Amino acid sequence: MEKSIYDFTVMDMKKKPVSLETYKGKVMLIVNTATGCGFTPQYKELEEMYRLYKNQGFTVLGFPCNQFGHQAPGTEEEITEFCELNYGVTFPQFAKIEVNGENAAPLYKWLKKQKSGFLGTQSIKWNFTKFLVDREGRVVKRFSPSDTQKEIEPAVLELLK
Repeated sequence: MEKSIYDFTVMDMKKKPVSLETYKGKVMLIVNTATGCGFTPQYKELEEMYRLYKNQGFTVLGFPCNQFGHQAPGTEEEITEFCELNYGVTFPQFAKIEVNGENAAPLYKWLKKQKSGFLGTQSIKWNFTKFLVDREGRVVKRFSPSDTQKEIEPAVLELLK
């Protein structure tokens, strides 16, 4: 059983393994994303925060998920292209995953145990749920899909101090 976020290995958009230990010492915002969702414009805000703070040790990790209304259709290549063309996304993105149910990615099973959602529920309710992880790998906050840069940025800045 993984005891730390750094014990996880995930697949990048080209299906190559990436150890999350790569991000040790960084503040991470981990997001389940979608390209056809009402919250899809948040890619712009996520990219903006990434560009503003990446040199201070911040990163966004995007995980496309097609579990909610089939709003992340297409291949990893198509998703990458969509994000680059429409939102200029340069933050790390990974292969499509599931975040709920029997086939949920181990990383997401772990994240949900670390920080439950509204009224203590563990399941992810929709695309663009965000987990904020400090430099020591602790999940410090869970943000809802509707939380925007305005709500998230102060917590990020606090961890970057």
